[in-house]
Amino acid sequence: MTQAAARDAILAVVAAIPAGRVMTYGHIALQAGLPRRARLVGKILSGLPEGSPLPWWRVVNASGAISPRGWMGHDDLQRLLLEEEGVAFSAAGRINLKLFSVTPVV
Repeated sequence: MTQAAARDAILAVVAAIPAGRVMTYGHIALQAGLPRRARLVGKILSGLPEGSPLPWWRVVNASGAISPRGWMGHDDLQRLLLEEEGVAFSAAGRINLKLFSVTPVV
C-alpha cells in the first residue's frame, strides 16, 4: 500500500467513528488494512491541520486513555469533546473500551 493510500485509509476509518464512541490507534490501523501500524495512525493524525473537521478526538490509546500530545491544552480539549459526546472517564482518566469503543475489547 502506498503512503498516500495508507493515509487515505486511516482518515476514512477515523471519519467513520460515530459520536459518543472511540477507537484505539491499533484498531484503526487494523481496520485500515495496516495491522501493527498504530504508530502510523498517530503520526498521520498529528499532521492534521488546525481546525480539521476529522473527529481526531475519538481516537485513544489501547488502555482507553488520551495519549499525551505535548500541545498545551489539547489533552484537556480531547477529554472535553469526548465528554460532550457522552463518553465517560474513570477516576484514573480512562475510558471503558467495552462500553465506548466501536470495536469493543473483550
